[in-house]
Amino acid sequence: MANWFECKVKYEKLQEKGNVKKVSEPYLVDALSFTEAEARITEEQRPFISGEFTVAAIKPTKIAEIFWNEAGDRWYLVKVAFITIDEKTAAEKRSISQILVQAANFKHALETFEEGMKGTMADYEIVQINETPIMDVYKMKVVE
Repeated sequence: MANWFECKVKYEKLQEKGNVKKVSEPYLVDALSFTEAEARITEEQRPFISGEFTVAAIKPTKIAEIFWNEAGDRWYLVKVAFITIDEKTAAEKRSISQILVQAANFKHALETFEEGMKGTMADYEIVQINETPIMDVYKMKVVE
């Protein structure tokens, strides 16, 4: 299971009008610790940022799974309630999970989520879908 950390990277970005602006952009990395998350985001961002940058913040997320779709350039957070029935009390119990979905737009995010959930035996209900400010997501690199 992946441990996803949100890393905020601060740097000076050249704007379309030619001026330079300080920005703080969030990225997601799969890492085992805060230290590894910082090392991974530094390694991933170094080729893309000219000049200096800092990793301003790192925080663990509660993302349970990611549904990838290479056609998408945005990231949507889907809060889903999995519904179970308590055998003793027959009461309905909901447990909330967060799933990140890569998509081109809101409709595409919903379609990608539903495609990812095909074949699941669990009853679920979509609670919320929001576009996130996440710029990119970096999976763990498998060394063979």
